Amino acid sequence: MKSMLSRKITIGKTLLITLVTIAVTYFATNYANNESIFKNESSSYSSLSSKTSGSTLTCNYNLKRLNGYNYIKPLMFVDNECEGEDLSSVKQNITKIIDGFKVSGDLISASVYLKDYSKNEWMGINENEKYNPGSLLKVPELITFLKMDEDHPGVLGKKLVYNHPFITDKKPIILSQSIQLGHTYTIKELLMYMIAFSDNNATQLLNANIDVNTFKKIFTDLGLEAPDWNSSDYPISAKDYSLFMRVLYNASYLSNEDSEFAAELLSKSDFRNGIIKDLPSYLQMAHKFGESGNGKETELHESAIIYMDKRPYLLTVMTRGNDIKKLPQVLSQISDIIYQSM
Repeated sequence: MKSMLSRKITIGKTLLITLVTIAVTYFATNYANNESIFKNESSSYSSLSSKTSGSTLTCNYNLKRLNGYNYIKPLMFVDNECEGEDLSSVKQNITKIIDGFKVSGDLISASVYLKDYSKNEWMGINENEKYNPGSLLKVPELITFLKMDEDHPGVLGKKLVYNHPFITDKKPIILSQSIQLGHTYTIKELLMYMIAFSDNNATQLLNANIDVNTFKKIFTDLGLEAPDWNSSDYPISAKDYSLFMRVLYNASYLSNEDSEFAAELLSKSDFRNGIIKDLPSYLQMAHKFGESGNGKETELHESAIIYMDKRPYLLTVMTRGNDIKKLPQVLSQISDIIYQSM
């Protein structure tokens, strides 16, 4: 009896030890595997190794989050610090185009920022040089009024009377339509004139009703310096300006509906001689141009989201030259070579 009990205890101990050994082995193995997987996932998210001039370069991701909330930090966009290797050939081709225009005397300088949304890659040429954006600033103004309407519904329906002409030292060369004296317009209608036709009269009427603090906050939320509202301009680079277009495409600053509305207005821009000129007519594009000059030098810029099937991309081109009539072809040729490569 006692012998049988001893055998049962011995067998039980052996079985228990076996089960514990199996369990420990299983968890140890899976922990090692999971840790390896976790490390790989973390590595692919936070850094990327690429070979540059025979050396290995580690590229980190920069995450921009929106502040101002107690419990959340909305993600606005993610950037790789390194340019995309797949865009190196198109960068070389664009550089040749820019150099050719410089040799001919039609161009003093140019900057390019390209964002490939299909791979979240980017490429820049002189992308940090600053220019006077001119009417490009109408995009952050558009975002401002949509943000005002989100905070205080009904703003877009407010009616304003254009009862006197505005005096300004800026005389746009590229202008198609303008609001008429004595007519009444809603803010929503004025936004259409400001964006689609780049109408400075509509812009001046809107300026008199804008929340300046909201306008400034849009810049600081994107990590940019707050503009001086009383200044005639706000020097900005192609890379930094692209942030405004990016938050619209990502719908990461305004609501989905307002981001869609803003992009729709931008798709109605009637400037056709720049980025869009040599692209297929069926291709959808949301874009805004801007011009400026001091009498000796002129500048022409354009920023656009091109909704190419399966490979949408953002392109911002800023140019400076002696004759603004020569600059649209710089925009169109750069745009065409990018479209062909994409």
